[in-house]
Amino acid sequence: IPRRLPPAPPAGRRPAAAHPPPAGRRGAGGRREAPKGGAFRQRDPAGQEELKLVLKLRNILVSHPDRVMSLRDLGRFRRDLGLTRKRRLIALLKRFPGVFEIVEEGVYSLRFRLTPAAERLYLDELYLRNESEGLAVAKLRKLLMMSLDRRILIERIAHLKNDLGLPSNFHDTICLRYPQYFRVVRMDRGPALELTEWDPELAVSAAEMAEEENRAREAEERNLIIDRPLRFNRVKLPKGLKVSRGEARRIEKFREMPYISPYADFSHLTSGSPEKEKHACGVVHEILSLTLEKRTLVDHLTHFREEFRFSQSLRGMLIRHPDMFYVSLKGDRDSVFLREAYKNSQLIEKSHLVLLKEKMRALVAVPRFPRRGGPRTGEETEGPNGAAQGYNEGSDMEDDEDDDFSDMEDLIGELGGKSDNSGYRWGDGWVGESDGSPPDFGDGDDSSPQEVEVPKSKSNTTNDANDDSSVPVFPDGRQRERW
Repeated sequence: IPRRLPPAPPAGRRPAAAHPPPAGRRGAGGRREAPKGGAFRQRDPAGQEELKLVLKLRNILVSHPDRVMSLRDLGRFRRDLGLTRKRRLIALLKRFPGVFEIVEEGVYSLRFRLTPAAERLYLDELYLRNESEGLAVAKLRKLLMMSLDRRILIERIAHLKNDLGLPSNFHDTICLRYPQYFRVVRMDRGPALELTEWDPELAVSAAEMAEEENRAREAEERNLIIDRPLRFNRVKLPKGLKVSRGEARRIEKFREMPYISPYADFSHLTSGSPEKEKHACGVVHEILSLTLEKRTLVDHLTHFREEFRFSQSLRGMLIRHPDMFYVSLKGDRDSVFLREAYKNSQLIEKSHLVLLKEKMRALVAVPRFPRRGGPRTGEETEGPNGAAQGYNEGSDMEDDEDDDFSDMEDLIGELGGKSDNSGYRWGDGWVGESDGSPPDFGDGDDSSPQEVEVPKSKSNTTNDANDDSSVPVFPDGRQRERW
């Protein structure tokens, strides 16, 4: 019996695939197929992955004399840069004209170096790091003072070195320069850093210092406002945070518990008890206060379960306290932010290293082809003999680089898709592994805390499990898991 063929499509129409792949599905070879109607990969809006790549290149460059390097020597670092395929390095360097400039020496000899603006930022960074070494030592001492045995494995501290602003080789520098504070001990799981001297002046948390300032401010306000007995307990929450009345009662009850200092002895606290959770929240609050940008990855905190006796569900504990922490689900791994340190997604107090990082990010974002007639940046006009201008406007070296720049897009996308950066050896303490841009904590320009009225009667004895309130959600409307 002859096989019946399907009817031919009408004229002018292309036959549809029998099983079209869904949008974003991975095809052969692991490559993600582009969804219909747009590109499948979006560039990082904050330039986080590009900044990581530029800092890798910069740290390779500054290790050479006079901070000048040939492109042939740079080819030896392809594997360290993540260049698995053969790509033109000149296309990678010319992608960032605000940071690197290419110098011709002869017909076949090309070298590159930092632009004058990037050179100044690098020298300023070296100066700040030398001046702030005492602050880095104090942070490391405070971290050890909060641990159970005043001892932490060095490989675990390395997870927080970028967030704390420690040198990349802190175990060979500041740990050995200050034997009066630190001692390296050998353990079964590797070398550990042990505290040798306890300083009671450092054993004061950021929450305790903020509480003293709040009491002084309230004392001044009390002299101006008539005291009246409140009918409701006022629970101040960040603006935009939607919580049910049951959650507000739970938050109020947790706040009324006595404060347990993160530097106090917690060996007697029972795991899973409210007191232990109070102490764990204080430890996380203090660690985030020590970081440069008041944030870190949740995975970084989970490495310290043994030293601080964190529960197995550390992420759930952070979500249970939205008045203190904000857990962002952007990126491959979750990030935790200290709410009180941000206002409308902007860090309130920025250190000098954070300001330098923002300036470096601005140099990375300098376009290769500026708009015609638009004002040129200082980085494009500071090159010797107009070298940077010539490369930005286009010259005889731009004939076959369009494909190379598309390869650079693939490279940055591949680097951004990697969630495990344990082999990253070129970090200098500026860029952590958390998401590039913090979320918007508020609904509008006004970020003043909102107040939830909670009746005093039976507020502490009501069972929250029987509360028929709505399901808790994040500030952006997404449903939050219950605990």
